[in-house]
Amino acid sequence: MPMVRIEVWDKNEALSKKKLAKDVTKVVADNVKCPENAVTVIITEVSKDNWATGGEMATDYCQRMGIGKQ
Repeated sequence: MPMVRIEVWDKNEALSKKKLAKDVTKVVADNVKCPENAVTVIITEVSKDNWATGGEMATDYCQRMGIGKQ
């Protein structure tokens, strides 16, 4: 049955993995017309040191944008 893989930055305190998994499960089950218990959701946390978009490392992007500063 359906499997969904989601990759997010690690240490993302705003992210509720429990809610994300529940919401994604419901949407997939509704669209694929299968029971919710047939849907698998895998959430992988990836270090910003191992993530780049448009050639820019996420660590640099976050620093430039002021994301993650306390």
